[in-house]
Amino acid sequence: MVLSGKTIIRAFTKSRWGGRALICLYISIFSGIVLALQYDPADPFYSTAALELVAPYGSFWRSLHFYSSQAFFLLLLCHLIAVIAKNEPDPDRLTWVRLTASIPIGLLLLFTGYVLRGDATGSAAGAIAEHIALSIPVIGKPINSLFFDIAANGVLKVYANHLIGLIALGCLCLWTHLHKYRASLARHVPMTLAVFAGAVLLKAPMEPDRIGLTHIAGPWFFLGLQELLRYFPPLWAGVLVPLALLMALFFLPQQKQQQKPVLLFMVFWLIGYALLTGISYSR
Repeated sequence: MVLSGKTIIRAFTKSRWGGRALICLYISIFSGIVLALQYDPADPFYSTAALELVAPYGSFWRSLHFYSSQAFFLLLLCHLIAVIAKNEPDPDRLTWVRLTASIPIGLLLLFTGYVLRGDATGSAAGAIAEHIALSIPVIGKPINSLFFDIAANGVLKVYANHLIGLIALGCLCLWTHLHKYRASLARHVPMTLAVFAGAVLLKAPMEPDRIGLTHIAGPWFFLGLQELLRYFPPLWAGVLVPLALLMALFFLPQQKQQQKPVLLFMVFWLIGYALLTGISYSR
């Protein structure tokens, strides 16, 4: 039996991506609280290593937090794609921008989690992010002071934003949506078991060895931007290029017949970014 494209799209749009993402978010928050009780932002690398060596089941909790967070973001993207693919009336512009703002907020949550590891990948990612923030004219320094400021204060502000600031922003964006739509754990038992199994079988990554490294790869979602920084200034590569995709998403036309040019731009943007990611990964 050969499935048609419409059948696949219909099955994809009817899948419970939002509910799955929400369950993974709950697991991520719970495991994150467990880790926060043992984490010390004054010495991030030692603290992260101690979690696995000293804290009871520390390696499991860290892996559970890592993989549930990754799953949450990927499922959130699937939920967004399914919403766009549905032929239904769109919400008003302000509501749409508020809901889709959860995508960059989720990405920042993932990114700050990498920085808080304090290993080679996290330290390099944090330094690059701070450099990009400071490249923004006029508002660069305030933005860096608010979100990063790693050179002056270590990961303290990154930790505060990861634990409180970004979570608060995410709740602000999604609160009315979450109040309207609920997720039941009973409907997502296989996925929940898969996340826990992944935490048991797969150890969360960490790169303690910095000696002799000539190329430090950032987080998987950061690789394309990292490659783009080789060819363009930080303001273009780290701010304007990602902002183009974000603005296209925020101002996606509400009329379905007018969406095609914007969606094509987003598709080609993502294809180009995937190619850059592949080049960076192969280095």
